[in-house]
Amino acid sequence: MRQENNLASSEAQPSLSPMISESGNNRQGILRGVLIASTLALCVGAAALGMVQPTTDSLMPPEQKLVQQIVPIPLSSDSFSSDTSQQQAETPFVHETRVRAGDSLATVLKRLDIADSELLSFMSRDPNARAVYKLYPGRSFQSATNEQGKLLWIRYFHSPNVESNGKSIARLLQISTTDEGFKAQEIEQLTEIHTEVAVGTIERSLFATTDAAGIPDGITSQMAEVLGSKVDFLRGLKRGDQFRVVYETRTNEGRSVGNGRVLALEFVNNGRPYSAIWYSPDGKSGSYYDANGDSLQGAFLRNAIKFSRISSTFGLRTMAGHQAWSGHHPGIDYAAPTGTPIHATADGTVEHVGWKNGYGNTVIIKHHGKISTLYAHQSRFAEGLAVGARVSQGQLIGYVGSTGWSTGAHLHYEFRVADKPIDPLTAVAMPQSMPLSAEQREEFAQVVAPYKQQLQVLAKFQEAVPESNSVASR
Repeated sequence: MRQENNLASSEAQPSLSPMISESGNNRQGILRGVLIASTLALCVGAAALGMVQPTTDSLMPPEQKLVQQIVPIPLSSDSFSSDTSQQQAETPFVHETRVRAGDSLATVLKRLDIADSELLSFMSRDPNARAVYKLYPGRSFQSATNEQGKLLWIRYFHSPNVESNGKSIARLLQISTTDEGFKAQEIEQLTEIHTEVAVGTIERSLFATTDAAGIPDGITSQMAEVLGSKVDFLRGLKRGDQFRVVYETRTNEGRSVGNGRVLALEFVNNGRPYSAIWYSPDGKSGSYYDANGDSLQGAFLRNAIKFSRISSTFGLRTMAGHQAWSGHHPGIDYAAPTGTPIHATADGTVEHVGWKNGYGNTVIIKHHGKISTLYAHQSRFAEGLAVGARVSQGQLIGYVGSTGWSTGAHLHYEFRVADKPIDPLTAVAMPQSMPLSAEQREEFAQVVAPYKQQLQVLAKFQEAVPESNSVASR
């Protein structure tokens, strides 16, 4: 968990500089420096990727991080005044916090030391301030006060990672104090894109390893989604599995505002390597392909529950004992907390939604050919789901529960061919999306060459320096 930062600024709308972090972990800091140096030395001239000099901050456990944000005073002639005390008096004090799971607006404001009933009333009734009630864990809140403690403004970065007209922007809501009360307005600011690299070896879980490497949760989730058709991240991870990843981060005035996308990834699962590289033939839309140019977008997802920190924490697994009651067909049972979202594993048409004997609340989706999928023991269904409705791959269809003849909260999932359940992880060769054309494959080879070389360099470094198990460059 990141520490909350006290910031200072020379203007009412401060220009924030990059965070300066302190850490005593010199050994890992040296390893990170070696990682960047080796990557740059071997990839120079081959890749147009900017490697940002690492800080030892990202190697520390989150609870041990000490973060200090320093905001420089502009060096223009207007910045200098004979009345230094007046200038200091006009300098606002800026406090920052991030939304946590389960937060309400009141708890966020309390951490910002704001107790103003008129402000809460304004935010509840002003239509321009409604975005402040859509709280997303990890998003940033800032407040600025003067020397007397009077509130100047509040900012909520509700959409820190948005594409608009080909540019990366951050959208924020600013509520400022005025002589008449308060004013709410939406502000857009350009963000900067940075490329970073990381390596890791799984010891306990994927999230534990990426946390140690300083990799954002959003990137970790992308890693699981990108290779979800090849690796079972819910049941199939092994101790000793390794990864190498190149990914984007985005900043606004030196402050992190969100993640970009995974650009290149190699994951070694049970001794077998899988690769994924982002490729956009038209420069607008794109997809992930393996090193040979074959699409990774399968017609079916391997799991109906998306990999997340929650699923990693609860250790979704095949459960024993749920095959005891008569009529329960073979399938895959995943232990998961009640309310965990369930997603359709492929495009199709809803064939059944409702109660089904020992299956309890069940959804059955008909796919192409003789293939269908079944999702049982749900606590409730997604709003608007009905027989005959078309659903898309990854669409929310319901929530984990313990209905029917179930002895605990879990999802029972069946992949059926001609109404016969089979194991989709081993028995079926999942069809892939349309392959690249010959012309696109030639372009693909040129575009991905720098990424492939970077992954090779990272693999050699990981092999040569065992202590680099959880080292990331920033």
